[in-house]
Amino acid sequence: MSFILTKQNADALNTSTGEELENAIERHLRYTLGCTAADAQPRDLFNAVSLAVRERVIDGIHATEKKYNAADAKRVYYVSMEFLIGQSLENNLRNLGLLEECRRVLEKRGLNLEDVIDQEPDAGLGNGGLGRLAACFLDSLASLHMPGYGYGINYEYGLFRQDIVDGHQREQPDNWRTFGSPWLIERPNDACIVPLYGCIDHAIDRDGNYCPMWVDWQAIVGVPSDMPIVGFGGETVNILRLYSAAGSKEFDMNEFNAGDYVTAVQQKVKAETISKVLYPSDNVLQGKELRLIQEYFLVACSIRDLVRRHEATGAPITELSSKAAVQLNDTHPALSVAELMRLLIDEKDLDWDTAWKITTDTLAYTNHTLLPEALERWPVGLVRHVLPRHLQLIYEINHRFLQQVEQRWPGDDGRKRHMSIIEEGDHRQVRMCNLAVVGSHSVNGVSAMHSELVKNKLLADFNELWPEKFNNKTNGITPRRWLYQANPGLSKLVTDSIGDGWITQLDQLLQIEPLAEDAAFRDDFRRIKRECKVSLADLIRRTNNTRVDPDSMFDVQVKRIHEYKRQLLNALRIIHDYFEIVEDGITPPCPRTYVFAGKAAPGYWVAKQIIKLINNLAKVIENDPVASEWMQIAFIPNYRVSVAERIFPASELSEQISTAGYEASGTGNMKFALNGALTIGTLDGANIEILEEVGDDNIFIFGLTEQEVAMKWQHGYDPREYYHHVPSIRRVIDSLQGDRFSLNELGSFNWLADSLLSNDTYLLLADFESYVSAQRDAGELYADPEAWTRKAIVNVARVGKFSSDRTISEYATDIWNIKPVP
Repeated sequence: MSFILTKQNADALNTSTGEELENAIERHLRYTLGCTAADAQPRDLFNAVSLAVRERVIDGIHATEKKYNAADAKRVYYVSMEFLIGQSLENNLRNLGLLEECRRVLEKRGLNLEDVIDQEPDAGLGNGGLGRLAACFLDSLASLHMPGYGYGINYEYGLFRQDIVDGHQREQPDNWRTFGSPWLIERPNDACIVPLYGCIDHAIDRDGNYCPMWVDWQAIVGVPSDMPIVGFGGETVNILRLYSAAGSKEFDMNEFNAGDYVTAVQQKVKAETISKVLYPSDNVLQGKELRLIQEYFLVACSIRDLVRRHEATGAPITELSSKAAVQLNDTHPALSVAELMRLLIDEKDLDWDTAWKITTDTLAYTNHTLLPEALERWPVGLVRHVLPRHLQLIYEINHRFLQQVEQRWPGDDGRKRHMSIIEEGDHRQVRMCNLAVVGSHSVNGVSAMHSELVKNKLLADFNELWPEKFNNKTNGITPRRWLYQANPGLSKLVTDSIGDGWITQLDQLLQIEPLAEDAAFRDDFRRIKRECKVSLADLIRRTNNTRVDPDSMFDVQVKRIHEYKRQLLNALRIIHDYFEIVEDGITPPCPRTYVFAGKAAPGYWVAKQIIKLINNLAKVIENDPVASEWMQIAFIPNYRVSVAERIFPASELSEQISTAGYEASGTGNMKFALNGALTIGTLDGANIEILEEVGDDNIFIFGLTEQEVAMKWQHGYDPREYYHHVPSIRRVIDSLQGDRFSLNELGSFNWLADSLLSNDTYLLLADFESYVSAQRDAGELYADPEAWTRKAIVNVARVGKFSSDRTISEYATDIWNIKPVP
């Protein structure tokens, strides 16, 4: 009997489903977890409920695989170092149509479903936008009934758990799997061998042909676990396959029996380090080596598994590209180019040209950044040490590619140096972006502006050589997670007004736009927003020991802390607002609560100092009787998906203020708008497309354009000009040079003032006046609740384009050539 329920038939089966669910929970409490309902702890209840739901999910996995096999469907494999899944129980219950039935079952026992859901730790499988985008894509693939799988690493520890101590970020281990996960289904029978190190035996075969052999390598075992991805309605359940690293043997018995216990398990411990933590520090050589091994481990396991799946159908390996598409999410999996070539040539005995065509026809690459420091380069010596055969193949790929460049542009050595996969110099490096571009049939950016910059700046020579490769796929977010689940109040209001078709066809939200003129609808919209703000205020009280006013404007910037994202510009503006209140006697149009959240990389000192400044500002304002009447700051620690689900519905002003030309897309901007926040932002990333959709009357745009940013630097940008000629800027900078906000660490922000005046890399001072002006406009509009609410409703109505369902449909048609299997 199948337990998979669609939303349409769930109501008809509620009674029997409730009994089955209740019996399954009781069974798992007693026999799987070994406890009774009376002595069950909250975590026991979470596990029992999850395992009861998992029974239905596993039936769905089998049914989904059966229908894909019956259709002989082409499949896509999404390879990513990050999948920021968040919590799974509520998402799975909603998509299966079981949420309310589960709530009723628990209420019979005097239990609250939300309390059970809160027991689940966020899966520590990602860091920021890259990983959350991958998670949204998996949700859309399943909800659209697309045959799509994720491949990732089963990290034992996430990036880190962030605490704020005396205003400073402190990193703690994020062991999200301390108590195991009911959603991870281990598949040891599908384990694979991953070779590392060794050397090349330059052999000659019997026909006198060069036949290199990779020998003396060390073996690591990749052990997969499957995490189910339940599509909306429960009819399709795809999987995210996550690999853990293990030694090829548990330990050396001879050494163990001889008493050398540490050496006996050394290989096991060393191997398991590979999947221990997300993004190990690469500031030292050992860290670089581990990071490279981690990336290869992901690639080797993924490529071998998808080839195994392909061959299990009985199809020859030469048909791989007609049955499998592989999407490389950024440069982390770029070694897939060399690994697939190695497998096809060394193990499947294909000639170079045949293997190369299969490889390029199968692989596609998504670029996510223009920042030079984020475009991976690996020292040639390190690659030779860890992956000697792959370096040999990369050199051959590069040799043949540069022959093409020479044919197109004879004698243009400068162009060849620029396009080469190998960067020459005192320390030669492998350019992973170039490898991914050369080895893929498609290269896409993630917003219209970003894709143009990829084509015309970052990879202009490649675009000139292969214009057919380059395309845009503007990012999107899943409406199931970011409205249907995160904001049930607004979700119900929309559904009551226009039906529930928007959950899978987000452009239907356009139907609520006329309701912006309906006073009753506006009242309900404001009521729901305030309820969300009260909920967030409660979270802030519990995490920060700070009480914020839910009737103030919630002005929010949540994202990874990075200089180009310009949390510092926001902080400078807050200092300006503070001085206007306490020194100039200006009364703001409305009180504000400034909300920040985000993690700084452990080695990123400047970003961590920005966190410190924000927290110092919060203290100063809190202790000022005049300013605190109008301003409050809350830096919410340990930002993660489950916290984001509380923040976005409560937000009213969305800070998207990166320096123009630096943000590839952003997806937080989409989540804010979908939940009724107005955007204040630069013409950067997807902000441009949000502007096009919502209209310039419903967004606050400020600052230099990407072209103007470039012109600033071309003409010699001098930030001191602003300091000398703009009194408001001078007052803010002087306050940093003094000790107004240093508290007990005198002079701690002098460096910041000096940095802004000497280079101001991200043009904060150039955009400051425009930003302050846009903020003034936002405050004045907020003082008119009816006008603000109209614009907020229009934002919700017009952002249907930014569904990840639309993005995935474009990938499926334009790049992967896959079709739904409903």
